[in-house]
Amino acid sequence: QNIHLVARWLGRLEKKLEQLGEGSHRDLRVFVSAEPAPSPDGHIIPQGILQNSIKVTSEAPTGMQANLHKALDNFSQDTLEMCSQEKEFRSILFALCYFHAVVAERRKFGPQGWNRSYPFSTGDLTISASVLYNYLQASSKVPYDDLRYLVGEIMYGGHITDDWDRRLCRTYLEEFIKPEMLEGELCLAPGFPLPGNMDYNGYHQYIDDVLPPESPHLYGLHPNAEIGFLTQRSERLLRTLLELQPRDCSAGPGAMGTQEEMVQALLEEMLEKLTEEFSLAELLARVEERTPFAVVALQECERMNGLTAEMRRSLAELELGLKGELTMTSDMEALQNSLFLGAVPESWLRRSYPSTASLGSWFADLLARIGELEAWTRDFSLPSTLWLGGFFNPQSILTAVMQSTARKNKWPLDKMRLQCDVTKKSREDFASAPREGAYIHGLFMEGARWDAQAGTITEARLKELTPAMPVVFLRAVPDDKQDTQGVYPCPLYKTRQRGPTYVWTFNLKSKENPSKWVLAGVALLLQP
Repeated sequence: QNIHLVARWLGRLEKKLEQLGEGSHRDLRVFVSAEPAPSPDGHIIPQGILQNSIKVTSEAPTGMQANLHKALDNFSQDTLEMCSQEKEFRSILFALCYFHAVVAERRKFGPQGWNRSYPFSTGDLTISASVLYNYLQASSKVPYDDLRYLVGEIMYGGHITDDWDRRLCRTYLEEFIKPEMLEGELCLAPGFPLPGNMDYNGYHQYIDDVLPPESPHLYGLHPNAEIGFLTQRSERLLRTLLELQPRDCSAGPGAMGTQEEMVQALLEEMLEKLTEEFSLAELLARVEERTPFAVVALQECERMNGLTAEMRRSLAELELGLKGELTMTSDMEALQNSLFLGAVPESWLRRSYPSTASLGSWFADLLARIGELEAWTRDFSLPSTLWLGGFFNPQSILTAVMQSTARKNKWPLDKMRLQCDVTKKSREDFASAPREGAYIHGLFMEGARWDAQAGTITEARLKELTPAMPVVFLRAVPDDKQDTQGVYPCPLYKTRQRGPTYVWTFNLKSKENPSKWVLAGVALLLQP
């Protein structure tokens, strides 16, 4: 609905309530229900109404046990008895309740849980149960494929906008709803078998008695996922506390000095370390042949010039402002606050690459990227190994690998794929680039690790959240020559935020069923 109309109506409601507050019946009550606003713009309920109200909130349950009980609470003993195929209906209904609890609570693990946040509701579960009932009443055989499709692609899948999240939803249903569930051979989680035929209260009792303690294992995730999301939550809390502290208090004995002094020292250091911009005219004159790789190098230099020019301009402007030679503007104050809090300023991020690093790490990373570009553009020969995370646009270098192979072999570009072979070596072991394709370094794995000796994905070690990958050899091959057996299609993202930072898909060898890695949220990252 139109938020402005609602705001106007709430204003009228506030006045009406004031009038009714005098001389009306003593039992008169007004009930208003509201949902949390997605942004501060939606905070439109007048203060007068809020102050005079008794507020009752309905908090979503936390933890698998509470979520599973709540999912089961949507049904009753009558529900369990209404279907002619009672055994099948009860087993699949319990599996659906577990599925609903998993997808709802997996959100807490952030991007490793779901790339994006989705509004799954109890309505999705109850409609899925109705679909299950109708299908079982109409068929003597259980239509597993149809049920998985309707629940995964329509009822729940209707909310999902990300292809990798759709794959995750589909994989859960393939693991939970299959013929083995009626043979007593299905575990919904390690140590939690699908229960046999029970009555309604028996299922609730079974959850209390048998469900293992809360842990990422219940969702198919590695225990590291919990460390990751708790760390991020702590960082957010500390950042908020830092933003709340007073800025302008003078320094006491041994303190760091005022905000201005700290910012002045930092901006002087940054201006000193920033190198000159790349001369694109000189670089163009140095290029002998505009190969796909040379074009990428030139584009990257151009993007880097845009970022460093904005950094120099804004830092020099702020320096004049701090000296009193220029009037401080809101942009200059925002830059000053960012530098003081150790955050990357907004105007730089707009011209930059996605990053979750603090300002210090981000600036060191920027200087390393400039160094790589300077080394590459001296003679434009392909470096022995490419730092994929050092590009503004990593897709461009991967496309260049395919373009150069297509030109050399006269292959059509749309009939080619990137073949990903993980070597057993690190960056230092390579002296020259391959004859075809490229060696890539600077990849990290989240959710699992790479076993270099076995040459496959394997379980992560505890507390190693994003172990580094060995150097990867990328080469372009025709569609029909690509390895598709015994591989896990692994998404590559620029940062741990995942979602919109998606870059490419690499097929990585796996001895385990790929569904294990899908549920574990395994992905490659360009930044640890």
